[in-house]
Amino acid sequence: MAVITLCGSTKFKPQFREAEAAFTLQGHIVLSVGFFEQSDGFELTAAQERLLKALHFRKIDMADEIFVIDVNGYIGDSTRAEIEYTLQLGKKVRYYSRDSLE
Repeated sequence: MAVITLCGSTKFKPQFREAEAAFTLQGHIVLSVGFFEQSDGFELTAAQERLLKALHFRKIDMADEIFVIDVNGYIGDSTRAEIEYTLQLGKKVRYYSRDSLE
């Protein structure tokens, strides 16, 4: 059983949900985004954006690895920073576009 934090653009809601289900059914603990502001059309304040970023980095701290939802290879600046942070911690990074959901 591993703790896996999902990272990626919130415009990829279906792929996040797919990964959440697959990893949970394998017996892993999945940490994900709180909500999908891009997919669901939420407007965030600058303070809310900073809070969500800090929360997500704490989820990375708690995880054994991250799984990057990079549909068609897309990785934005925020996700790139999360990948770099994860690697600095010496944790594993896997990718939706390259790795299986196993």
